[in-house]
Amino acid sequence: MIKTDIIIVGAGPVGLFTVFEAGLMKLRCHLIDAIPQPGGQLSEIYPKKPIYDIPGYPTVLAGELVDKLMEQAEPFKPGFTLGERAEEIEELANGNFLVTTSQGTKHEAPVVMIAGGLGSFEPRKPQIENLSDFENSGVHYMVKDPDQFEGKELVISGGGDSALDWAVYFAEKNSFVHLVHRSDRFRAHKDSLAKAYELEKQGKMKIHTFAEVKQLNGNGQLETIIIETKEESTAIDTALWFPLFGLSPKLGPIGKWGLQIEKNAISVDTFDYQTNRSGIYAIGDVNTYPGKLKLILCGFHEATLMCQSAYKRIHPNKKYVMKYTTVGGVEGFDGSKKEAPKAVIKKIE
Repeated sequence: MIKTDIIIVGAGPVGLFTVFEAGLMKLRCHLIDAIPQPGGQLSEIYPKKPIYDIPGYPTVLAGELVDKLMEQAEPFKPGFTLGERAEEIEELANGNFLVTTSQGTKHEAPVVMIAGGLGSFEPRKPQIENLSDFENSGVHYMVKDPDQFEGKELVISGGGDSALDWAVYFAEKNSFVHLVHRSDRFRAHKDSLAKAYELEKQGKMKIHTFAEVKQLNGNGQLETIIIETKEESTAIDTALWFPLFGLSPKLGPIGKWGLQIEKNAISVDTFDYQTNRSGIYAIGDVNTYPGKLKLILCGFHEATLMCQSAYKRIHPNKKYVMKYTTVGGVEGFDGSKKEAPKAVIKKIE
C-alpha cells in the first residue's frame, strides 16, 4: 500500500508541476501513469518537437520541458507508479480514497487529482487478423524495458518520432532493426532520420519504405513477420515486433468513477477545479468548463489553485500562509533549500 497526500493520475507536464506546487505547501505526491516514463504526450509522442507558448521559453523542446519539470519537482521526492493504468477508485471509511492500478498496486490519499491529459492513451493497433494471439508473446506497443531487447533482431513499424527514436536506439545497442513504414515520408525529427539512414549504411538497420507488416506467424510465440510491398513479400525470422503507430486518447476507466462527463472530458468547478465528487480534482486537458483552453500553461494555473483547495481538505484546522518563492525560497523534503543570496550590509564606521 502506497500512502501519500495527493494521488496524481497522470505524469504529464501538469501533473509534474503539481508536485512542485504541492511541495511548497509540504504536501507529498505520488503519480500514476500508464506510460512507462514521466512526461505524458511530451515524452511519448513528440519529445523533439518545439513548444512556443511556455512563459519564459521563446522555444523549448517537449522533452526538455519534461526534464526541467522533473528537475523542479525533484526536491519534493515524488513517487511514481509507471506502466500501470489507474483502474478503480474507492472511498474509504476514513474519508480517504483508494486507487488501484491495472497491476493491482494500491494507493491511498485524502485527495485524488486527475491530470490525465487527453485521457488514458491506448495504442493504435494495426489491422492484422491474429494480432491478439501474440500481444503477450512478441508484439509490444510500448518499450518498457529496452535492456531486454538489446542485441536482438527486431521489427519496428511507424514513421513518427517514437518509431525513429527507438529504431536508432536499438541499432546503436547492437540490435539489427527492420524499420517498416508505409510511405517514404517520415514525420520525425530530421536528425533522427539522418541518423537512421547512416545506421543503414553501416549495416545495422534496414529501412523498408512503402511497406507494411501483413502477417504474423508462430505457435504461441511470434516466430516470423511477413513484410509486404507492391513488388515483393519478405519473411523476417524474429520474435519481436513493435508497431509504434502512436497512442489514441481515451478517458478509460476514469469514465466509470462517478464523475460528471461532458464530451469525453471531466466537468469541474473553476473555483478550485474540483469535480462533482468532493476530494477528486481534474486539471489540464482532461477537464472542461466554460471558456476552457487546452494549453499546458492553463494547466499550470489550474494546478496552483487546486493545491490551495487540497491543502484545506487535508489540513482543515490549519491556515496556509502563502509565501513568495522570491522571499522564502524553495525548501525541499530532502533538506535542500534554494533561496536568493541575502544582501550584506556593512556598518559604516
